[in-house]
Amino acid sequence: MSLSHTAAEYMLSDALLPDPSNSRAKGLRLELPSDRLLKFVTVGLPLCLVSLAFAREFSAGSQISCFSPTNFTGKQSAYTDTACWDSLIHHGFDAEGRAVTKSLWALKVFPYSLLVVAVLMYLPYLLWRYAAAPALHSDLLFIIDELDKSYNRSVRLVQHMKKVQQASAEPEQFWEEYQRARQERYFEFPLLERYLTCKQHAHALVSIYILRNLLLLLFLAATCLYLVFLHLNIFFQDEFSCSIKTGLLQEEPHIPPLIPCKLVFFSVFQLISLSVGSVYILLIPVVIYNALQLCQWDKGLLSIYEMLPAFDLLSRRMLTCPLNDLNVILLFLRANISELTSFSRLNAVSALREATANKEDIDTVIDFMTLLAGLETTKPKH
Repeated sequence: MSLSHTAAEYMLSDALLPDPSNSRAKGLRLELPSDRLLKFVTVGLPLCLVSLAFAREFSAGSQISCFSPTNFTGKQSAYTDTACWDSLIHHGFDAEGRAVTKSLWALKVFPYSLLVVAVLMYLPYLLWRYAAAPALHSDLLFIIDELDKSYNRSVRLVQHMKKVQQASAEPEQFWEEYQRARQERYFEFPLLERYLTCKQHAHALVSIYILRNLLLLLFLAATCLYLVFLHLNIFFQDEFSCSIKTGLLQEEPHIPPLIPCKLVFFSVFQLISLSVGSVYILLIPVVIYNALQLCQWDKGLLSIYEMLPAFDLLSRRMLTCPLNDLNVILLFLRANISELTSFSRLNAVSALREATANKEDIDTVIDFMTLLAGLETTKPKH
């Protein structure tokens, strides 16, 4: 056996991909990087700020300070603070001098409302995790495995062609058979292409993904409107007039009708609400961008794999409306590109094809492998 034949065999053997390990199933990312960032910020930010608010409450003690009359004892002043904090109702007068009341209870429940916000922001993630992630995981495993296997089949086919060409006594007959096989599409591996075509007509994943972003957008907008309502109605009133003349104290003459009080935690709640509102407003364009990704195809990944024999999902213009499960799978394939070993190989082959002088003669990875194996140099010229 000549040295060139031995070198070609070694080259083709090295081109084969190793068998995938079991860690591939555990390493798949079932969330896009932007979605993971949104989950971390929308859920983590209110939880972090609520923990700071509760720490401030526990460390500072009373969250209200009332100016009790001088004749009140210490216990009476403490009772006044507790009663006003429990009621949290502002007593005032309108422009015509009539008595009006205004509830400030939203300030008391504000930390707990942020906990509700964090739970709501986590719901879209739970929807995706339990409704779409299992099916997406199976699809990604199958497609990644089939793409790598299709690449290996192409290399093994070139290895077989190399052996047949070496054993052939008539090179001209070998190349005629090769051309006839290409015309009759014997080199195609239709399972993967038909599976992707089937996913192009499915809409389960894309519906759940759009619903997830719509829910997240709805919760972000609702939270921002809630914070705007608090600022316009409550968060500019850190002082209020409290009345403790209720119950057994209603007939006591030495108790004033109204006692001025001040909210100690008011500035902290203002800072928390402004922080949450500002960040959530900035995240709304990110959510819209995630949803708009489905309005266009990611053709870069499939165009690389068109070097595989008869993989012509793009050339046959099968990509129609991008709002389908195939487009979602392509987005997650791009996010899991590190698990797709054949992509880097085919990307390098594609770059070399662009740099080759006779690139019009290279249609598939088989053509390029036969060129590297030295078969093209022995092809008879008519």
